[in-house]
Amino acid sequence: MLVRPITAAGFNTAIPGLTADVFDEQGHPVVDQVGELVITAPYVGMTKGFWNDSERYLETYWRRFPGVWVHGDWAERSRDGHWRIFGRSDDTIKVAGKRFGPAEIEEVVLTVPGVRDAAAIGVPDPVKGSALVVMVVPADVGADPAKLSASVSAALDVALGRVMRPSAFHLVRALPYTRTAKLMRRAVRAVYLSNDPGDLSGMDNPDGLEAVAAVKPSA
Repeated sequence: MLVRPITAAGFNTAIPGLTADVFDEQGHPVVDQVGELVITAPYVGMTKGFWNDSERYLETYWRRFPGVWVHGDWAERSRDGHWRIFGRSDDTIKVAGKRFGPAEIEEVVLTVPGVRDAAAIGVPDPVKGSALVVMVVPADVGADPAKLSASVSAALDVALGRVMRPSAFHLVRALPYTRTAKLMRRAVRAVYLSNDPGDLSGMDNPDGLEAVAAVKPSA
């Protein structure tokens, strides 16, 4: 039985006993704006620490905003009480001083006709700090990369501004996902930069990572 209205791809309240909020970069609560999902008071079942590594636990969850648990996800809370989650905040892409979550960028890219799937990552750039790289799985295997790239750039320009036009654009046959259908951006970025992708035991489709490796820049 539905007791409160709910929006598509969202939820309508925090669970009982949990005091959640959304903070901006300065640690101020925000509404109708994407920010850090935080917990402002302890709750039953909260993690007490990492095994034999209390310092890393404190650094990961408590040091950003003193006395506040930072969950590590982008979220938005609307004025009418609805919530949405946008993905991991530790994947933040900062280009020319502007910060975006990859999910925000991918959401725009996925509105472009001819795009079946997409991943956005930030790579080091000496001028901008980070440069945006977009990888797209086309709906049509015969898609024209130049035309699709232009369409994606135009969509990002309108939605997020000219600064978010991709510095690099690649068509790939697949992207790596976990068995719970989460895009493995960490692994995508690591492989693209020729770094160690770390633990891949949860990966569902290794061919997705192979597709990323096929378009990475030459050393």
